[in-house]
Amino acid sequence: MLTNSIPAERTSWPIWAGFLRDRGLENLAAWTIEVAGPLTVLGAQVLYLGSPFLRSAFSNEQMDALAGMLEDQREAVAFAAFLREETPS
Repeated sequence: MLTNSIPAERTSWPIWAGFLRDRGLENLAAWTIEVAGPLTVLGAQVLYLGSPFLRSAFSNEQMDALAGMLEDQREAVAFAAFLREETPS
């Protein structure tokens, strides 16, 4: 996949997916995003609060992009499909 064909807000997705896959958490993360539905906004708020602890794993831009993705329900569902390597509809 060419990086320049990826929308700017999705450029961190392969990094996050790799992080989750390395730990065997991609299916759990996808399931959680799908089941949480609109509650993913709360997950974004948790990221904002916990960002000082997570900055060692991700850059500021990646953390902001992750929180932003969780705040947008359509993007969150698309990321879950990306984790499952499905084509979103």
